[in-house]
Amino acid sequence: MTDSKIRQIVERVAASEGLEVVEVDLRGGKQGMLRIVIDKMNSSEGVTHHDCETVSRQVGAILDVEDLIPFHYTLEVSSPGAERKLSSAGDFQRFTGKLAKVVLREPLGGDQAAELAGQGSLRGRLAGVHDGVVTLEVNGKGGAVRSIQVDLENVSRAQLVLEW
Repeated sequence: MTDSKIRQIVERVAASEGLEVVEVDLRGGKQGMLRIVIDKMNSSEGVTHHDCETVSRQVGAILDVEDLIPFHYTLEVSSPGAERKLSSAGDFQRFTGKLAKVVLREPLGGDQAAELAGQGSLRGRLAGVHDGVVTLEVNGKGGAVRSIQVDLENVSRAQLVLEW
């Protein structure tokens, strides 16, 4: 209950600033930590220091008043970074055209591209997502580009890859 209430507060504050919430992670213990990751909605601009400061100040004030966290904690607000996690179909769609690393729960079968069969990790360009299936353009043998479809349910984790 507390985690969902905290997330609601964070999402309300972020939305009022034109930001989206990527992650809210509350950890207890001796060094309690509330980690919030924000991003710009519908923008190619990155999150600024001012954005992080504003969300931190507003969320911190609300949490202090509502006293939802029963232990001492540090509040950290940051951007997802250049190699951000991709965790939803919307993320995969939003970053179509970008280079990504996708780790699979179950390795590829031979029906996709024989030379990629058995791989549990793929690196390629996001080509879109439709009906719960992400399309990734990967380099096969001889440099040939192959379109590989992966069910989102088979994605263990994924992230953008920084291009130089």
